[in-house]
Amino acid sequence: MTDGDERPAGPAASGDEQPATVPRDGDGTAGHPSTTGTGDPGPAAAPNGAPVAEDDDAARDPGPAGDPGPADDPGPAADERPAGPEGPARGGGPAVQGAPAAAEDSASEPGPPHPAGHPATAPGVPPLVAGGERPARRRWRLWAVLGLVLVLVACGVPGVLLLGLVRDAAGRPAAGRDDPGTAAERQLRARMAAQLDRQAAALLDGDRAGFLAVAEPAARPALTRRYAALRALRVTTWRPVADGVPAADDRRPGEWRLTVTVGYCFVVPGCTPGSVELGTRWRVAGDAEPRLTAVEESRATPAGARPWEVSDLAVAVGKRAVVATTPALRAKLPGLLAQAEAAATVADLYAVAAPPPDRYLVYYAGRAEWQRWYGGGRPKWTAGYAVGVGGGHHDVVLNAQSLTPSGVDDLLRHELTHAASLPDGGYADRSSWWLVEGLAEYAGADGQPVDRYEGLAEARKLVRGGWNGRLDALAPADDASDDRVGGAYGIGYLAVHHLVDRFGEQRVLDFFRAVVHERRSMAEAADEVFGEPWSGLHDDCVAYLRAVAG
Repeated sequence: MTDGDERPAGPAASGDEQPATVPRDGDGTAGHPSTTGTGDPGPAAAPNGAPVAEDDDAARDPGPAGDPGPADDPGPAADERPAGPEGPARGGGPAVQGAPAAAEDSASEPGPPHPAGHPATAPGVPPLVAGGERPARRRWRLWAVLGLVLVLVACGVPGVLLLGLVRDAAGRPAAGRDDPGTAAERQLRARMAAQLDRQAAALLDGDRAGFLAVAEPAARPALTRRYAALRALRVTTWRPVADGVPAADDRRPGEWRLTVTVGYCFVVPGCTPGSVELGTRWRVAGDAEPRLTAVEESRATPAGARPWEVSDLAVAVGKRAVVATTPALRAKLPGLLAQAEAAATVADLYAVAAPPPDRYLVYYAGRAEWQRWYGGGRPKWTAGYAVGVGGGHHDVVLNAQSLTPSGVDDLLRHELTHAASLPDGGYADRSSWWLVEGLAEYAGADGQPVDRYEGLAEARKLVRGGWNGRLDALAPADDASDDRVGGAYGIGYLAVHHLVDRFGEQRVLDFFRAVVHERRSMAEAADEVFGEPWSGLHDDCVAYLRAVAG
C-alpha cells in the first residue's frame, strides 16, 4: 500500500532560499525587488550557501532596455491566495534558483529505482504522458479532473494527444511532413534551420546575445523573455526541426512562415524530449541570412501555449520536482516545492508502464495565467490538471485562486499520480474515467482510512440520488455542480479502494495498464488480471461503496 509512513525522511529545507525570477520591470512582490532591463535573475543562494552560477548574458548583451513584453501578454497575476503551508521538504532539500548552476548535481542524478512490487517498463510500451483536472470539494476542498483528455468529458471530443517526436539515428527529430518543395524552398529552409541551430546552441550555452542575434529588433523583447524563462527552467535540450518547407506570406512581401517542431528537456540532460510545434516568421532580403521576425504561441497545437512561451517565470528545482510561477507569486515557491517533493515520492509508486518521470514539472498559475496557459478553458470546478507534452512528460498546473492550505498536498499527489500512471497519448474513453480518477484519488488519500476520506459526504449524496449505479457512467460534465463532481471522484476512489483491498495494489495497477494503456475492455482485463468476470466485480464494487457511503 502507498502509505505516508513509507516516504523516506530527508533534510529539511530552510525555506529561506528565494527563487530567482525572470520578471519584467515593475514586477515582484513586497520584499522581493524585481530585476530590470534584461529580465535576468541575480545570484541565488543554493541550500549549502554557495551562490548559484549566473548566466553571463548581461556581460555579453545588456538587452533592449525598457522593452515591454508583447502587447497581448496579461503579465503576472496579482492573485496570491495561499497555496499551502510552506513547511520543510520531505525527501531532500530543494535548490531554489532561476539561472542554471554551472555544475548541477541533481540534474545528473537518476530517478529513484522502480519500487518493488510495482511494474517496470513493459517491452514495447511507450513512456507516460497524460493529464488531469480537479474541482472543489465541499466548496473548498480541492479535487482533480483529467485535463489532457477530460476537457472532453462533457463535449465528447477526442482527448488531447501530443505524440512523442520521431527520432532519427542521430537522436534528432526526423525531418518534417510535406517535405517536398522546390529547390529554392528547400534551400531557404536549410538557411532558416541553420539560424535556428545557432539560436539553440546559444540558448544551451547561456549566450543571450547569440540567442537574439538571429532575430530582428522587434522580435527581441518576446525572445528575451522566452530565453530567460527557458534558462530558469534549466533547459538541457533544445532541438528545432523544420516541418515541411517555408511558405511565402502573401500579406507581407518578403516574409515567410515556417512551422518548427522543437524537442526539449529541462534539468535532466539526455531525457526523451517533450515536443512543441511553433510557427515562426522570417524576413528574407536577397542573399542575407533570414531574420526571425516572430515566434508564434503554440495555441494551435493540442496542449496550447506553454508557460515559458508567454510568461516571466520564477523557478525552484528539487530532486524530484520543479515548481514554477510568475514573479508576483514567487514567495509561494519554497513551500510548494517542499510539498511537490513529498508528493513525488508517493506518485513514483504508481508508475504503470515505465519508470517514474525524471522530474515532475508543476506550474502555479495566477488569475490571468490560469486562463492563458495551455489554452485555458478548463471546467469551472477545476483546481488543477496535468497535460501531456510528449516524450513521456506532462506538466501539472495548479490554480492559485482555488488552493487552500488543507488541499494542496492531496491535490499534488493526485496530479503527479496522473503523470506517473497515464500513457503517453492520454486516454479518451469516458467509461474508464472512474478508474483513472479513482487511482489518482487513492494515491491522493495516501493510505488514510476510508472513513477519513473528505469526499465521503459528496459520494454519499450521489449514491443516494442521481447516479444510475454504473461506474462507466460516472464522469461529470463540465458544468456539473460541485457536489456532483465531488461525488463522482469519491465513488471512483471507493471502487479502486475496494479492488485494492481484494486483490492488492500490484494487480490493480496491472488492471489499470490493461484497460488504460493497452485499451482492452474491462471484461477482458478483469478475466486476465483478476481471474473473475467484470460484471460480478463491478456489482461487488458498487455494493461495497453503497455500504460505505450509502
